[in-house]
Amino acid sequence: MPVWLFLLILAPVIGSFLGVIVRRLGTGQSIIWARSNCENCGVAIAFYDLVPLVSFLQLKGRCRHCRSRISFFHPAIEISAILVAVWAMTVDSGNGLIASCLLGWMLLGLALCDIARYRLPDGLTLPLLLAGLGATAMLMPEAVADHALAAALAYGLFRTIGWLYQRLRGLAGLGQGDAKLLAASGAWLGLFALPNLILIAAASALIFALLLKVQGRVIDRQTRLPFGPFIALATWLLWLYGPQDVFKFSPYLLTVLK
Repeated sequence: MPVWLFLLILAPVIGSFLGVIVRRLGTGQSIIWARSNCENCGVAIAFYDLVPLVSFLQLKGRCRHCRSRISFFHPAIEISAILVAVWAMTVDSGNGLIASCLLGWMLLGLALCDIARYRLPDGLTLPLLLAGLGATAMLMPEAVADHALAAALAYGLFRTIGWLYQRLRGLAGLGQGDAKLLAASGAWLGLFALPNLILIAAASALIFALLLKVQGRVIDRQTRLPFGPFIALATWLLWLYGPQDVFKFSPYLLTVLK
């Protein structure tokens, strides 16, 4: 079986698992061992009703027992995982394709966790960091030291910024999860990409905040905005296209910031 076909088949399964992580994060439920239940009637869902996408279509989006609607979140994240794989395939068809899909799927899960729960779980960020060093060792063994240093520097930098912000403002501005995610990004991208990574993440977060403000949302120092999705987006773009391609859009970003 070609690698690309295997990844496309695997993608909705990975998406389904990511959905479980996002839904159960912070609820006390086991991610691995707890049975999946209908969110309306509480009946345990049989294994044949858990086939990604297929079961949702077969059941017409309704629980087999109570006929209540199944949240569209589940097929949406499974489709998103497929789109991540397809996106990776448009850029990388070589030895790095598996690494690209793995990175994209884990970034997707982390972004959704931060959006839904304002949390970036260690169970995803730390494996992502190790996977970044592992991918570097396999694809660019000569760059392992550079990427390990990038991870350490990124973590230390963000922890320092977060500490200073809290001392000056009395509020937590950047969480430990953000620092760990940035460290994982450094492990994948290396030292050279860190300035671009921080600029793109910060600029996209600012643009998003401005869009919310235009829509009438109150944006002030008390407003909570997850930063993880913007780190994830910047990491994904830089991994796929490299700083020399993504950063060509920097004049437009800087114009928006002005």
